[in-house]
Amino acid sequence: MTTHPQHAVTSSPAGAVPLTRRHLLASVGLAAGAGLLGVGARPAAAAVDPARTASASTHPGLLHTAADLARARDQVAAGTQPWLAGWDRLVANGRSRADWQPRPLETVVRGGDGQNYAQLYPDIHAAYQNALRWHVSGDEAHGAAAARILNAWSSTLTTVTGNADRFLAAGIYGYQFANAAELVRGRGDFDQGALVAMLETAFLPLNEDFLTNHNNAVITNYWANWDLCTMASILAIGILADRADLVDRAVDYFQEGAGNGSLAHATPFVYADEGLAQWQESGRDQGHTVMGIGLMGAFCEMAWNQGIDCYGADDNRFLKGAEYVAKYNLGHDVPFTAYTWQSGPNTTAPHVGWQIQTEISAASRGQVRPVWELVLGHYSGRREIDAPWVRQMAESVRAEGGGGDYGTASGGYDQLGFGTLLHYR
Repeated sequence: MTTHPQHAVTSSPAGAVPLTRRHLLASVGLAAGAGLLGVGARPAAAAVDPARTASASTHPGLLHTAADLARARDQVAAGTQPWLAGWDRLVANGRSRADWQPRPLETVVRGGDGQNYAQLYPDIHAAYQNALRWHVSGDEAHGAAAARILNAWSSTLTTVTGNADRFLAAGIYGYQFANAAELVRGRGDFDQGALVAMLETAFLPLNEDFLTNHNNAVITNYWANWDLCTMASILAIGILADRADLVDRAVDYFQEGAGNGSLAHATPFVYADEGLAQWQESGRDQGHTVMGIGLMGAFCEMAWNQGIDCYGADDNRFLKGAEYVAKYNLGHDVPFTAYTWQSGPNTTAPHVGWQIQTEISAASRGQVRPVWELVLGHYSGRREIDAPWVRQMAESVRAEGGGGDYGTASGGYDQLGFGTLLHYR
């Protein structure tokens, strides 16, 4: 199989540290007061075990740690803004009601005949939101609701199918299911074993199949979001199930995967002097670029909470991509390098199916999604790195809501949201 040279060689800022697994591991655990000065600043690493091979993960350790949950609880109890505004968004969301009634399916179909996945994603978000309300308020009814919803699905769902979109369902809803489950692990009324078994049998095989075979397409055929949601699902399931093999699989793909979700391919062109990196879907539309920032942000956050720094990889390359997307969607001009790719099945001849985008797309420019607080919370909050465009975007969206607050179709549920409540620092 032949790929376009652009996909194999990408530009990088001068002097960038090579993206190696040892660097990913060694650059984690940095103090919030490190005094970083800019996008390219690199602080000294804190003490970290560079050979993270333990089978047990840190819990809770997906999108939220115990410290994150305690901070939200304490700030809301004190009536402190903007956490209180974030809490108010959560309470106002109809899926956070403790009386939510799940509608589990044995077979979930996304794409093609019999599509029914719209019955799934509101229930996942209801479980997640109720779990958040339980942690922040201590109201037992919400914890019980989250467990009840998850148990209903884990005792019913056996199959995820459909056309190619089945891989999106397995990725997006796999990582979201795992995050909801992580918040209620240890509750006596939650059947964690059944939920993990469901993820490992109905979701994980599709995740692995896609990263390995890409639906039998040439490697550049699928946009970054397809890889990213798949990577997020494998990572989240691995953490939830204490499977270091899955964590390693996901992080290794972030580092050097052949598809468009790996860091170098998701941000194929770096404009070092401007602190920007062109996002792979920028010539497609802006809704998908913002979705990509949300998915890579979620991936990096989950990895960080396991002691792996994907955020800082290749001189904070993800931040440069986020700055690029934020700046353009705030109405400013950004540079654009012509992007070429090949589409078609993996039997396509090397000279067939090439396409090119010569300018950035203004389609859905300015779309609002709850993805920015998480990115800002890490780079500016934890690391004190300047992120001016991400900051402006986060401030324009604050306080972030969650599933159902940004549209009733599936796109309005692509992110779990509530970043102001959980990620503001």
